[in-house]
Amino acid sequence: MSSLCLGPYTLANTLFVAPMAGVTDRPFRQLCKRLGAGYAVSEMVTSRKDLWQSLKTSRRADHAGEPGPIAVQIAGTDAAMMAEAAVFNIQRGAQIIDINMGCPAKKVCNKWAGSALMQNEALAEEIAAAVVAACAPHGVPVTLKMRTGWCAAQKNAVALARRFEAAGVQMLTVHGRTREQGYSGEAEYATIAAVKQAVRIPVVANGDIASPEKARAVLQATGADALMVGRAAQARPWIVREIAHYLATGEHLAPPLVEEVRALLLEHLQDHYRLYGSATGVRSARKHIGWYVRDLPGGETLRRHTNTLDDCAAQTRAVNDYFLRLGQQMERLPRPALQGASPLTLENPLECLFEVAA
Repeated sequence: MSSLCLGPYTLANTLFVAPMAGVTDRPFRQLCKRLGAGYAVSEMVTSRKDLWQSLKTSRRADHAGEPGPIAVQIAGTDAAMMAEAAVFNIQRGAQIIDINMGCPAKKVCNKWAGSALMQNEALAEEIAAAVVAACAPHGVPVTLKMRTGWCAAQKNAVALARRFEAAGVQMLTVHGRTREQGYSGEAEYATIAAVKQAVRIPVVANGDIASPEKARAVLQATGADALMVGRAAQARPWIVREIAHYLATGEHLAPPLVEEVRALLLEHLQDHYRLYGSATGVRSARKHIGWYVRDLPGGETLRRHTNTLDDCAAQTRAVNDYFLRLGQQMERLPRPALQGASPLTLENPLECLFEVAA
């Protein structure tokens, strides 16, 4: 896919990875960029000043060694606080500021942040304008992520998109669901297409992009300038390069080699441990391991075992041994179409190989 300009930055391509709380930390963003993502946005950072020195925020504001441009998402409900949060993150390395108006989580929406802001168009516009004004002296572009609306009866993404563009926002990402939907049901793309028609700034389509075929269909349905992959990247961070190959050639890229995935996951784990420390890192890495192996032969057994381990070295050994044994049985991972099947439906079932002694 072609490149896209955002302020002074030219993004490598137009396949992005979505900000996901508890997922898109620095190690994960670096991995996704290495695997072909042209852009990856951080987990949301609170606008509450009293929490900026917390361990969670300091980790989310850690961009050491991350290739640019570095995009940080901020969340809050007060325009002045959001402006201050933007500057705080710019001082810590942010090169692009993204405003969160798309998170559907109750703990966020109950405080009238995230997608709840779509119910108050005046406040949403005030926040966008304040953040743009705070970022302008630093030459930092502002982007914004939102949903189609609060509920089916209140789809106001088009009206808000026009207001955000007028306020100076330089790129909009639209998730094709309402806040009411959460992540249930199917994303719809007509609203994203309407937003694209309503504004002149780049529009990014997000929601249910889990295969190369779906990526092409969403582009055709919306006319979007870019695509943003979310949950599908959790288990398959290489999905971005698969989409890029398919869009360019019309053909499927071969699934990754088992050995490649082994090396990627082991490197990811080491980066993860360094960021979080051994005590927290070994626990928070469990979800990543589970996602990688979720639909692979013997993966559930490995997941259960690694969830009992409290030592980074032991966790690493278990993962390494699993993939070494898997590699003896198959050269490449199964194609995604097979990954939802029971391991017993695959030739040479591997479940027995990964039983771990108590």
